[in-house]
Amino acid sequence: MTKLKSPLPSVKTLFLIGSIFLFGFSCHQTIKTDLPTVQLRLGEKNIVVEVANKPSTRSAGLMFRKEMDPDNGMLFVFADNTQRAFWMKNTLIPLSIAFINEKGVILNILEMPPETENSFFSNGPAKYALEMNAGWFERNKMKPGDLAGGVLNSPRAEE
Repeated sequence: MTKLKSPLPSVKTLFLIGSIFLFGFSCHQTIKTDLPTVQLRLGEKNIVVEVANKPSTRSAGLMFRKEMDPDNGMLFVFADNTQRAFWMKNTLIPLSIAFINEKGVILNILEMPPETENSFFSNGPAKYALEMNAGWFERNKMKPGDLAGGVLNSPRAEE
């Protein structure tokens, strides 16, 4: 007796095709976090960043993380607009920071080496600070005076 081959794909074949299809969608960068997120537009780039808008999330920042996706970061949101200082205590990855005023304009950008308690200051009153992987702003041709689109739409600071 000969077995006839069905013209329909087998369950294994359908599972394999479905897995490949879903894997393609899962390669898109997403942030896995409990923090709120916001999409920003910096130059030609759209990025998704976590929002640290509470005292506890601002003080923890990116401490103890071992990596961050290339176009992800953390936006620190403050209630007031004053000079800011950041440090890298317990922060394991090198970061770039952009201090941003209340209008969304970048004041200055600094490179911050990991695990240092040196202070990094804004060049004037800043309501926001955006941390990205080291060199991100330079690679994306961002500079002081550029607009950080979307920061004004971020969740407000909770004190």
